[in-house]
Amino acid sequence: QICCSCCQSTAHLTEGPNQPYYRDTFNDQPWSCTLGTGEEHGIWMNTSDQAGTIMALLVWLLLGYSAWTFSILARTGGIPPILSALYDILCVLALASHAKTTFTDPGTVPQSAVPNERMRREMGTPDQPLSMCSQCQTFKPPFSHHCRICNRCVSRMDHHCPWMNNCVGAGNLKHFILFLVYTWSCSVFSLLLLGWNYFMCADEDCTFNGVLTQLVRIITVLSIGSLLFTSSMLMNVQFGLMTGIGTIDRLKKKASGSVADSTEEPIPLKDVFGIGHYISWLFPIDPLFEDYDRVMGFSTPQRLLREEMKDDPTRAYTPSGLS
Repeated sequence: QICCSCCQSTAHLTEGPNQPYYRDTFNDQPWSCTLGTGEEHGIWMNTSDQAGTIMALLVWLLLGYSAWTFSILARTGGIPPILSALYDILCVLALASHAKTTFTDPGTVPQSAVPNERMRREMGTPDQPLSMCSQCQTFKPPFSHHCRICNRCVSRMDHHCPWMNNCVGAGNLKHFILFLVYTWSCSVFSLLLLGWNYFMCADEDCTFNGVLTQLVRIITVLSIGSLLFTSSMLMNVQFGLMTGIGTIDRLKKKASGSVADSTEEPIPLKDVFGIGHYISWLFPIDPLFEDYDRVMGFSTPQRLLREEMKDDPTRAYTPSGLS
C-alpha cells in the first residue's frame, strides 16, 4: 500500500522498514509550465470550453460582488464590521476551494495506467473483463468515464461541472465539496444577517438608503438562488457518498431501471478528505490518501516497481528491477 501522512496523522506509526506502509514521494507529474488537460501539460486547466471559462469567472464575479457589498455595508454602519469580516473570510475560502477544484487534476487516467493486483484477481475473468476506453485507448478503471470536454478518462467521475470548468472526480472531490459548503454558508449567513437587519433595525443608523437598498436587493436574490443550487448539489454529493454511485452512473442506472440492483459500497470519507488531521479537511489543500492506487482505481508500472523495490530492495540493482 502507498501511504502519505501529515504530522498529525497516525499513519506514521505503521510506516517504515518492516511496516505495512511506506511513503511514496516520487513525482510522476510533468514539469512543463504549460496549460491544458493532456499528460504533457504541467498545469491542469481546461482551455477548450469557452462557455465553462465564462461561467467559472462569473462565480468569482458574484462572490467578489457579495464580499464588496458587505464591506460597503459595514463602512456605512449598516452591519457590524466583525460580521462583514466573517462573511469575507467565508468568501475567500469558497473562492480558494473553487480555484483548487478548477486547477486540480480530477483524477485522469494516464496512458501507462494498469490495473492493480486486486483488480486483476477480481475483474480479470470472462464474467468481469477489464475494460478499455475506446477514446483514450487506455485501461478504464471501474466508475471512470471519458469526458468529451476534457478529452480524458477521469477516475470515479461524478460529472463535468461548467461552473468549475472542470470535471469532478476522485482527485478534486474534496475541493468541490468544500466549495459547496462555503458557498452555502455564505448564502445562509447573508440571508440571516440581512433578515435580522430588516426586522430588527429600529433606528436610522442601521437603515439602508439609496444605492445601498438596491445592492442589498441584488445580494438577497443572489443568496436565495445560491442557497437553492448549493443545497441541491450537496444532497446530490451526499447521496453519491452514501451509495457509492456517482451522478453519471446513477443516471445510467435510472435509464436502465437497475438502481435497485446496485451493489456499490459507500465511499469512505478518508477516500475523499484523506488521512490527515481533521483540521485539514476544512481547507482546500490536496488530500493525502492511504492507498492512492485503490482510490484512483489504477496503478502504473513505475509505482508497482517501487512497491516491489520496497518489499525486495535488491530488485533496484538487478536487470529485472530496472525493466
